[in-house]
Amino acid sequence: MNQTSTPTLKRSLSLKYVVFFGLTFMAPTTLYSTYGVAVTSTKGMIPTAYAIALVVMLFTAYSYAQLVKAFPNAGAAYTFTQKSISPHLGFIVGWTIILDYVFSPMISSLFNAIALHAMFPSVPMFVWIILFIVIITTVNILGIKIAANLNTILLILQILSIVLFMVLSIKGLLAGKGAGTLFSTLPFYDSHIQLPTLLSIIPVLCFSFLGFDAVTALSEETKEPTKTLPRAIYLVTLIGGVIFIVGSYLLQLIFPAIQSFKNPESAYIDIAMFVGGTIFTSIFNAIGLTAGFASAIASGTSASRILYAMGRENVLPNKIFGYLSAKYRTPVFNILLIGVVALSALFLNLTTAISLINFGALFAFFFVNLSVIAHYFIRNKQRSFKGSIQYLIIPLIGTALIGLLITKLDKHSLLLGGTWLLIGFIYLLNLTKMFRQLPPELGLEEAH
Repeated sequence: MNQTSTPTLKRSLSLKYVVFFGLTFMAPTTLYSTYGVAVTSTKGMIPTAYAIALVVMLFTAYSYAQLVKAFPNAGAAYTFTQKSISPHLGFIVGWTIILDYVFSPMISSLFNAIALHAMFPSVPMFVWIILFIVIITTVNILGIKIAANLNTILLILQILSIVLFMVLSIKGLLAGKGAGTLFSTLPFYDSHIQLPTLLSIIPVLCFSFLGFDAVTALSEETKEPTKTLPRAIYLVTLIGGVIFIVGSYLLQLIFPAIQSFKNPESAYIDIAMFVGGTIFTSIFNAIGLTAGFASAIASGTSASRILYAMGRENVLPNKIFGYLSAKYRTPVFNILLIGVVALSALFLNLTTAISLINFGALFAFFFVNLSVIAHYFIRNKQRSFKGSIQYLIIPLIGTALIGLLITKLDKHSLLLGGTWLLIGFIYLLNLTKMFRQLPPELGLEEAH
């Protein structure tokens, strides 16, 4: 390569590292953060709800695995839709992905504020939200990034805390606490719970699985990506699913009195105190806060870089979104904007906040499933019996399941997501001169 050549990313990542990345992005401790809201809204059967969510996510994971073989480069849902269906629809999917990235720091802010307020109830929650956002915004402006090794350490800490939680729960059950038994069908089936009620919580639980799709961002840095990434996608989804199903089963058995939760959003702290006492609860919370901090830094950095790429390419106004600080070499205006958006945590509850993220994710998942059909079944004419099963029936089931989940989203999520889509569509009309030319590419490959 000569000196004028464009440098390329080095393919150095093994399967283990890619799986660690996906699980770190997934943040397995979200099992506890979302448990109280989930179990009180359905009155039980959370393991079954997680099992349903796992099946739905496996269909979409299958579609990601098929498409990453055909397009082993970064960009994920945006690239898949753009190359398989159309550049214009790809633009809309990419536009929707931005909603995910920009709102992710807000979710982390809300999670951490809920935990801190439960620990220090005399301090108002808005104080924690503002303090957390100020810290992560400052860190991102200074250009500090969470290194891969730190993410791995945080993942190990999360897994250890989950294992310890499970061990203490099993010990408590054997000692007669909670349900007093390790084996019960009630967490999986309760005749008093209606199916529509159970299905209503699935979109919230799907939030916990977000991470299997993120590994496709490492396409250009992974060894043998067409082999490694499909395996990583399945492993991340399955490992996460097992953790969530087993963990929620033990949670429901060790603390069946869900009606006694003071605040469903911080119910896991009540359970931690019941299971392991003050010291365990403090350690458990500290690990959760650290994981939330790392997640907020990473998502804030990604979001600011996506907005910067769009500004640099004049998809968004260059003077604002394409600006880099001369001192810190970071997109300061974008980082500040993301901080302002994160302040919406002051006005949202946990369920609505998660639904906002899920709209963008589910919208992208919907078109990833359709992209398999467009690329393999329609364009490449793989229509044998086996091909029809692989590239029509399975992704069509995935599309239908994701479509059903979209209809179950919170009304605020649908309103905001629909508004964001409308803005994107109007913006696309302007950029393409009423579809007379191709849209500019969003540069998501560089943003990762």
